[in-house]
Amino acid sequence: MSMVRRSSMDRMSSSMTSSMTGMGLGGITGITTGMSTMSCTREQPMTIGGMPSNYVPGLSAYYNISSFCQRPGQTRRWPMQRAGPTAQHRPGRSHSTGALHRMKHSMRNSPNTQYTHNLICKMADQNERRRRQDTLEMIPQSYYSQQPLKVELTEFYSRDNSKDHHTEQYDLVNDNILPNPVLRRGQNFFFAVRFDRTYDKQQDMIRLVFCFGPKPSVTKGTRVVLPVNWSTQQGVFQHSREMMGMGMGLGMSRIQDTSTGMATMGTIGTMGTMSSMGPMSGMRETTTYGVRRSSFSNEPLPLQHSPLSPHGPMDRPMIERYGGTTQHSSFGRGYGSRHGSRHGSMQNLAALAHDMDRWDISIQRQDGNTITFQVHVPATAPVGVWNCWVQTNRFGQRDNRHDYKCDEDVYILFNPWCREDPVYMDNESSRKEYVLNEQGKIWCGTWRQPKGRKWIYGQFDDVVLPACMYLLERSGLEHSERGNPVRVCRAISSMINANHDDDGLMVGRYDSEYKDGVAPHAWTGSVAILERYLSDGGRPVEYGQCWVFSGLVVTICRALGIPCRSVTNYVSAHDTNRTFTVDKYFDRDGNEVPNGPDEDCYDSCWNFHVWNDVWMQRPDLPQGYSGWQIIDSTPQEESESVYHCGPASVEAVRRGEVGFQYDTPFMYCQINAELCHFQEEENSEWGFIRMASNQYQVGRKILTKNPSRDDDEGESDMLEITHEYKTVDSSSPERLAIIASCRGYQRLQQYYEYPDRNFEDVYFDLMDIDIVPYGQPFDCTMNIQNKSHEDRTIWCVLTASSCYYTGAIASRVRRAQGEFIVRAGQREVLKLHVTPQEYMDKLVDHSMVKVHAMAYVKQTRQAWSDEDDFPLHKPRMQVQVRSQPCVGQECAITFSFQNPLNVQLTDCYFTFEGPGVQRPRQIRFRDVKPGEFVNYQDKFVPRRQGERRIVVTFSSRQMDEIFGCTSVTVRG
Repeated sequence: MSMVRRSSMDRMSSSMTSSMTGMGLGGITGITTGMSTMSCTREQPMTIGGMPSNYVPGLSAYYNISSFCQRPGQTRRWPMQRAGPTAQHRPGRSHSTGALHRMKHSMRNSPNTQYTHNLICKMADQNERRRRQDTLEMIPQSYYSQQPLKVELTEFYSRDNSKDHHTEQYDLVNDNILPNPVLRRGQNFFFAVRFDRTYDKQQDMIRLVFCFGPKPSVTKGTRVVLPVNWSTQQGVFQHSREMMGMGMGLGMSRIQDTSTGMATMGTIGTMGTMSSMGPMSGMRETTTYGVRRSSFSNEPLPLQHSPLSPHGPMDRPMIERYGGTTQHSSFGRGYGSRHGSRHGSMQNLAALAHDMDRWDISIQRQDGNTITFQVHVPATAPVGVWNCWVQTNRFGQRDNRHDYKCDEDVYILFNPWCREDPVYMDNESSRKEYVLNEQGKIWCGTWRQPKGRKWIYGQFDDVVLPACMYLLERSGLEHSERGNPVRVCRAISSMINANHDDDGLMVGRYDSEYKDGVAPHAWTGSVAILERYLSDGGRPVEYGQCWVFSGLVVTICRALGIPCRSVTNYVSAHDTNRTFTVDKYFDRDGNEVPNGPDEDCYDSCWNFHVWNDVWMQRPDLPQGYSGWQIIDSTPQEESESVYHCGPASVEAVRRGEVGFQYDTPFMYCQINAELCHFQEEENSEWGFIRMASNQYQVGRKILTKNPSRDDDEGESDMLEITHEYKTVDSSSPERLAIIASCRGYQRLQQYYEYPDRNFEDVYFDLMDIDIVPYGQPFDCTMNIQNKSHEDRTIWCVLTASSCYYTGAIASRVRRAQGEFIVRAGQREVLKLHVTPQEYMDKLVDHSMVKVHAMAYVKQTRQAWSDEDDFPLHKPRMQVQVRSQPCVGQECAITFSFQNPLNVQLTDCYFTFEGPGVQRPRQIRFRDVKPGEFVNYQDKFVPRRQGERRIVVTFSSRQMDEIFGCTSVTVRG
């Protein structure tokens, strides 16, 4: 019967033409879009399973007859043209001249045109129904399962995977709407997919594709294709934990779809190390290319272009491989795709489990339409935000493919718990401090009076990771290089300070003029800064200083998984002319000569400078130089035409290996340079003579927080690490040789031009100043002892000035100078008394005072100079939480302090925050009366249980930097 009908239709094709204009009527099931005439066209046959691939049920043979018919009751796509001489040809439909002539002739001679039209439609429909039944009997049932699998739901198990990956504290993981997976490289994670039907092991192809960056590339390691093969051994990569948490797996009760009443999920148990799993109800519907979010509807979306599709034809994958197709740029040791069959012995499979350098996937379990995968992320994967796609197609039909994009952003981080990761840290207590600790101390003050300031790093806040990823994008670092912690840390050091361009995170300012922004001392942590940065569209936040920048670096590095600590160097040199000295020039009256006699000396000596140490392996350096590496987010000189600094090996700095990358000479100079003072002298050949100075002053003390101690009230938690950075004997020949190699011969001669101290017979000493409370007077004292047997005529000057922590003078407070005679063998004491009225309106940030003393002995031309800095101590704030804090319950908190001044404080406000307790919050407060005891009460609602810290600061126009902190234990 089928052959008879097919022959009949073949004979009909030679004479049958359309009697209608192009109406595009209903019932179109296979019309060829490229038809150029109304004549029926014969399609080229292609067989699939013994039947033509273009054979559509309801059509006679190979002809699209029904495309010329309209079923009764259906609306025409194009209205019928009128019969008769006025009939017009409709644009958009191509007809041959003969066809138009016949159409007009037949319509002119037919008195019942509408009846004829309805008749042919009815007959065509009846014929279509008969052919459909015949086709159903002839086409194999397998024809109807030729479409690729369609994804209905996916589940990353963000919360449960995070327990093994040490990321359970990230707010992004615990988001109630769309938890995002935060994963550490070098480990495995579970991922489940529910399809619209059961997976056919013989015909269905599944690939997981992970993409990173705007132009993912397989050869650069930013595009990973993981083909799924059922022969992949289940549980090849065993999970590191004995149990996955409740709700981890797909051990689910059957889920009923409310719109269809269809049971969508079977029951899945656990395999290998997986425990019983929770319901699949946590799975979410996600966007897909060519398929609606919910596959229960048969209405397709317009097909979109998938970014996974490479340019050009796609070859059939080599399904015998287990691992992903990817190559990486080399770092540490070479790695790339491994070739060869994986169908070896169990020994080969066991060896594969320990191969950490490549992506891999295994099927953990299949139950009904749901498959649970275990994916291994190599320890060398680029760090950042990845996207996950699920590709499905039938075997041999890769062009007919469904691409399904998951909604979640997949954050992949460095892994200090993984031995194969270059940032691996083998001490658990160190990881707890330098990766997981959300708060710490940054040391300010002076080397004699260090003052620790509590800082909330808040690396787990939901705003931090997105801000980190955006900063890395703005840094210009190639996505393929973001698996190298050396390159990542170097990029971080360039993206914090925005003084020299608009791409940085924060604007640095040191002149106490902060009216158009936030004063550096008003910040309590990093979260508020990063949130403002994102909220303002990436515009740099105003304002910060080096210690604020250091706190931001700790937050960013710890959020990315890089162990990091904040380090303070007291008396930190900034040498601008590579003499390894910080030069200061004074005229005959003892006044400093700005920028030197030639106006080309911009050296400075900061009272303290804060940078960061990051922990990593350095395969680019000889053995022994790994461990802590210095990065400075306040770079003061360009390096490789960019303002960034480090990472420089701490061990290389200590040994003086200034030839090692990166920026080791600059860091060596910051802690080893000399402080040289020159005074104008008319008898000198070049107009100045060098005065005796303390050559050990630079790099006096280097501090960081003690990881094993916390002190909210005092400074007992500081840890001195000066010995890690410099040797004890700074005048050793090795040090002189290092400086000589950096200076060159001519500058080395200047290093030895010390005054002849054999003729020095007068001893000078500038006394240390003890703690001075804010608002109290103080005395500057200089001791003079004449050790000669003759009287000495001494000219001296003693000056007290307010200064910035960078060492720059802000205002002169008081000065005294004079000439007097010191008798042989006698002592003299000079004092300069300073009252609060003299300094109160001249103080700047950190309330520091610089005392400078200078003396000159006329008989011997002995010259001496020394200086000292000290801070005025402000009252501490008391922070008290009187009740037991509980998660989700309101709790009262009290801030109290006493105004030490006899003036009123105006423009007052508090700022307080605590990770898991209170996000950064600013509270405006009334004016404070002179000497008033302030007692302010507020409330907060804890979000996370455990031990938490709260940091509070108070600022006003007349006084700032009053801060306090407390620890609380929040119950669940």
